[in-house]
Amino acid sequence: MKMINLQEEQIEDIEERLESFDEAHITYSMDGCIQIGMEDGGKLIAGLDACITTFKILYVSTVFVDPEYRRKGIGTQLIREMEKRAAAMGVNTIRLDTFDWQGKDFYEALEYRCVGSYDNAEDGYSEYFFMKRI
Repeated sequence: MKMINLQEEQIEDIEERLESFDEAHITYSMDGCIQIGMEDGGKLIAGLDACITTFKILYVSTVFVDPEYRRKGIGTQLIREMEKRAAAMGVNTIRLDTFDWQGKDFYEALEYRCVGSYDNAEDGYSEYFFMKRI
């Protein structure tokens, strides 16, 4: 045996094998995304991107509000609308991660539970993992 660097077609092959393996444990399929934003005078000032991953789990990959619009409830509006749409899609769990300089306190205020974290003192950051059952 030897270690190799995978080519694109080999990556696709491995991913397909994992999907086949997972099918024995995942008895239903769900998919869909929630991609919403807020505009002010035609200018995009905030946005959220989240997609169903596995089971009934929605993974939030991006939440951003322009600095001059923060602390005005826009982020909360985006999260609440996402939760509403997620529930309508059949999602029962939302998960996300954030760094210490991003939205830790914001997500805690919205009743997301921190389920794990780690500190990287060498590079000067901490990362937090959140979930919420809806």
